[in-house]
Amino acid sequence: MKFASHVEEIDISGIRKCFEGAGPGAINLGLGQPDFDTPDHIKRAAIEAIEEGFTGYTMNLGTAELRDALSEKFRRENGLDYVPGEIMVTSGASEALFLAIAAVVEKDDEVLMSDPGFVSYSALARVTQGRPIAVPMDERFHLTAEAVAEKVTSRTKALVVNSPNNPTGSVQTREELRALAELADDHDFALISDEVYEHFIYEGEHVSPALYSDNVVTINAVSKTYAMTGWRLGYLAARGEALENMLKVHQYVQACASSVSQRAALAAVSGPQDCVREMRDEFLMRRDVLVEGLQSMGIDIAMPEGAFYAFPKVGDGSDVAARLIKGGVVTVPGFAFGSRCKEHIRISYAASMDDIKTALGRMREIL
Repeated sequence: MKFASHVEEIDISGIRKCFEGAGPGAINLGLGQPDFDTPDHIKRAAIEAIEEGFTGYTMNLGTAELRDALSEKFRRENGLDYVPGEIMVTSGASEALFLAIAAVVEKDDEVLMSDPGFVSYSALARVTQGRPIAVPMDERFHLTAEAVAEKVTSRTKALVVNSPNNPTGSVQTREELRALAELADDHDFALISDEVYEHFIYEGEHVSPALYSDNVVTINAVSKTYAMTGWRLGYLAARGEALENMLKVHQYVQACASSVSQRAALAAVSGPQDCVREMRDEFLMRRDVLVEGLQSMGIDIAMPEGAFYAFPKVGDGSDVAARLIKGGVVTVPGFAFGSRCKEHIRISYAASMDDIKTALGRMREIL
């Protein structure tokens, strides 16, 4: 069997390698998954859907009820006026990202993305036979319009923006996002905004670049916000022909998102939000304990402004990550997130406070 060259050149995710290579008793600070249980009212909605027999296909775009609720969510939380017909429900944000890139990228087209940046962006650009183009972030791990403009060519078809950012925890400012949106308009490329960590912000504010441009595909999910990673339920919103072209790919790749997960997501988005605030407050406490612990070891770390990741500079990130995993602490070497990250490791503080404190003790002995 022969394989496509643009698939063979993609490596297995460094995050998954670390996650699956952890030994017994290891504390996993490598995976970006909330350690909280899905809230009860969301689980009850899924159980009721199963008991009612709501287990078949839905509309390709998703149920009307969920898209109505998401339209209201966009209005209430983001100041965006997406109508239900401009919203599509997907199997996680991962599928939404694929659809957004696949709809605009042809062979050898360029997809711009931050360096460092989430591992999927580069791989998805290659899967669609495009070329990932890394844009260096500044010393605060912010992506600037000036840096992006230097990489724009006639082949540029998309820019992926992720705020709050994985792996750095940085949060783009309103002015930065406005400038990026205006750049997308000036050069007529798509701005794909990955907003899955929008509710976990400790400094700054969340701003959707779709406020400033119609060339934006807004991507989100219930995965992080409501501790529903395994439910695989994401969504995207876009104007005009953009949604129609992404729907063409979606209906043949996935047909529709899980009907049961859609009912659960409806309960999540339209129900009480106390659970989200409680998670955010807990993540903030964990962040402060982790950063203080790392700084006490003399480790250079920028304060994460959002998400639930720290991205300290440790020297040889691969060597440090290997030493840590032998000592029972799983982290991810920085090279997994870009060519400029070899001196870093990513640490997820989506783990219990006890685990974080125990991991810090082990790290102190090892480092």
